[in-house]
Amino acid sequence: MKKFAFAASTLALSTGIAAADVNVAFFLEWATPNQIAKVEKAYDDAMGTDINWTNFNTGVGMSEAMIAGEIDISYSQGLAPFVSAVASGAPLKMVSIAVEYPPNKCFVADSLGITADNAADLEGMTVAVPLNTMADFSFRKQMTALGVDIDEINVVDQDPASGAVALAEGAVAMACIFGGASSAKADEVGTALMDNAALAAAGIQAFDVVSVTESFAAENPDLVREFLAVTDAANASFTGSDSQMAIIAADAGMDVETTKAQMSEFVFPSTEAQLTNYFGPDGTAAAAAASLGLVFGADDAALLASTIDGSFLE
Repeated sequence: MKKFAFAASTLALSTGIAAADVNVAFFLEWATPNQIAKVEKAYDDAMGTDINWTNFNTGVGMSEAMIAGEIDISYSQGLAPFVSAVASGAPLKMVSIAVEYPPNKCFVADSLGITADNAADLEGMTVAVPLNTMADFSFRKQMTALGVDIDEINVVDQDPASGAVALAEGAVAMACIFGGASSAKADEVGTALMDNAALAAAGIQAFDVVSVTESFAAENPDLVREFLAVTDAANASFTGSDSQMAIIAADAGMDVETTKAQMSEFVFPSTEAQLTNYFGPDGTAAAAAASLGLVFGADDAALLASTIDGSFLE
């Protein structure tokens, strides 16, 4: 491929030591019920400390910030950047599943007339992809499913917002996107190469995780548990009411209609569902991580499995 370019407060009282601020990464344009808890300070109250939220353009940026010691918890980090980071030796753990969703789509400029039937015409063209993200994973799997030689595509590493702009300006033939607003912009000038039904038929699946640094998990296990408990409570209390959607849309940086459309495709698995379906030696988390690792050249399944820890949900 050519690359251009909620009772930690109780814990604090019992130890006599106030918990330090906790730094959490999240995405804009990625609407989730826990944003209500974020806005209403439910995390701060339950964890007994100030929670500092920082938005990132990609999960790769989240990994880099965690490695640098700037972020303790990443909420809804893509499985792909998580796998890429731990395969490179980053001291991170997956402790929860944030959201299940249809795989990220790749939008082809309408002016080109390229569809799934003649996708090989993309060879020799330039495509915008945020590398080492779930959009990158989806791109690779789609190209394989459609018989396109990725090595013959000029790939430029661009975050979703930049990719949508590049597509609109005609600088790229296709842009692989995540994020509600960016996807909507790409859809105005392009068409998804594969729709949800085609992606599902090709066996392409996607979910994001909650990841933490190993040091934070080791030093603050109760804070990790409280963070996950607040998240689970927020998911359980989500009804999609107008008032809830207004809060989430504002915090996600999107309008309400875009937020509703995005969330209609999201599933937020309960703690019970995660423990039953995702974690454990035969769970989906380890299997998906291993599969993703093969796509990105990280074939140490044992290493990947060792970084998956559902114990904080128990």
